[in-house]
Amino acid sequence: MVTDKKRVKGETLLDIKGLKIDGYSDDVWNPIVKGIDLTLKRGEVLGLIGESGAGKSTLGLAAMGFARPGCRISGGSIVFDGMDLIAASEEQRRALWGSRIAYVAQSAAASFNPAHHIIDQTVETAVAHNIMTREKAEADARDLYKRLQLPNPNTIGDRFPHQVSGGQLQRAMTAMAMSCRPDLIIFDEPTTALDVTTQVEVLAAMRDIVEQFDTAAIYITHDLAVVAQMAHRIMVLRYGNLVEEATTRAMLKAPTQEYTRSLWAVRKLQKPESISDDIALRIHNVDASYSGSIKVLDNVTVQVPRGRTVAVVGESGSGKSTLARAITGLLPPSRGEIYFNGKPLPRELKDRDKDTLRRIQMIYQSADTALNPRQKVRDIIGRPLEFYLGLKGAARDRRVVELLESIELNESYIDRLPGEMSGGQKQRISIARALAADPEIIICDEVTSALDQIVQEEILSLLMRLQKKTNVSYLFITHDIATVRAISDEIVVMHQGKVVQQGPKSTVLSPPFPAYTELLLSSVPEMDPDWLTGLLAKRSKKIKAATA
Repeated sequence: MVTDKKRVKGETLLDIKGLKIDGYSDDVWNPIVKGIDLTLKRGEVLGLIGESGAGKSTLGLAAMGFARPGCRISGGSIVFDGMDLIAASEEQRRALWGSRIAYVAQSAAASFNPAHHIIDQTVETAVAHNIMTREKAEADARDLYKRLQLPNPNTIGDRFPHQVSGGQLQRAMTAMAMSCRPDLIIFDEPTTALDVTTQVEVLAAMRDIVEQFDTAAIYITHDLAVVAQMAHRIMVLRYGNLVEEATTRAMLKAPTQEYTRSLWAVRKLQKPESISDDIALRIHNVDASYSGSIKVLDNVTVQVPRGRTVAVVGESGSGKSTLARAITGLLPPSRGEIYFNGKPLPRELKDRDKDTLRRIQMIYQSADTALNPRQKVRDIIGRPLEFYLGLKGAARDRRVVELLESIELNESYIDRLPGEMSGGQKQRISIARALAADPEIIICDEVTSALDQIVQEEILSLLMRLQKKTNVSYLFITHDIATVRAISDEIVVMHQGKVVQQGPKSTVLSPPFPAYTELLLSSVPEMDPDWLTGLLAKRSKKIKAATA
């Protein structure tokens, strides 16, 4: 186990004064962070919240003395444990990164090297900085895997990143950051990809390690209920400015600024439930396996009515995304049938004709990895128009503009690259790309989980308006129960590859609940700083009673 580094709780570790950061676009430097002050003490967790583009991640990276490409630190000071990070050399800063300052990114899938085993990447920093021997680092990594509730902690590190679920990979990334027991950890939306049951365990593990080692942390998130469980203090940012700062309890009780109150009030969206007997897609008794032996779908039967939204919920590894892969032909079922418009759907992608491919489209969780960073919007949306519908030249561009207008963007975006847009704008482009094929069914795989709550509501409202206009069906995969309440007509609950409950939204979300559905619903964080502590205490009490 890594030893404590003689830390004194309550000492100032990070002191930022008058920080200004600019971003380069349209041949000029534009302000992103506009004179922010930030002080962080050892053992303290500071929450940074605000909508997309507020400057949260830019500020979090600056706390490491780092400015992302296209950005520059143009003013102010950043002092970490007595060291001026702006004046420090690149070599001095790099010596801190990974060992004394760690960063947990939002997208683990984009952060791991797909060609190396997970444990090799977990121990790399600790070994490179001579903090531990390889043998001790591997033993410590397995201990961290266990504490972060990863399955088979002694062997999961032997897998490649693509062989674990997104939630499992995010926890492995957290273990990587914690391996050196850094003085400061920047958590940048670290539980975004996690289901609610897994999130509870990961939040508890993160909080325990921060408390145990008097580590300071900056917790960046758009989830107000999550930050309430982690942070001692909260800073609200907007457009690079500090809107409000207070202790967590004070801010939750009585935010003073109208913008903060607007963040508290979001997610009131509620779609009226609607049921239909006109079935567009039917999955019947489907089994599917990886590597021929690891069964991940077990006798799954699901129906998607035309023009309706079926939400699929369940924890990480329950089979939600695997179901999407089976429907799209990327993972052919080993048993059962999938019917589209009443006809059997060819099991493998290669056996489907172009028109069938056109009618079933998919929107992915991370627009950052789903969009080609070198292609302009004109080509991203234009390719399916050309491939499926044969549109070229001016006709193609006119249709691209029409699709941009349908997702509430305008013609000015047509020549932008993904890197020149916000997260919400990129996800809108992903939606437009799917719509370009004029599909009958769109599979939405966690499409709002990486977005702040204001943008989430905009995207969900947009999807519902598009559904009303085009009568498209959605299979909406998510771990966000608030999203399920907002957008679904019917709900399918999955656990360990099986459907454990399904039915109209009003039925599934009303008691009495089956045991697993009750576990999911009880794991949804509440805007109460004591919620996580109370939940863990209740569950511990139940376990003790069951084993007595």
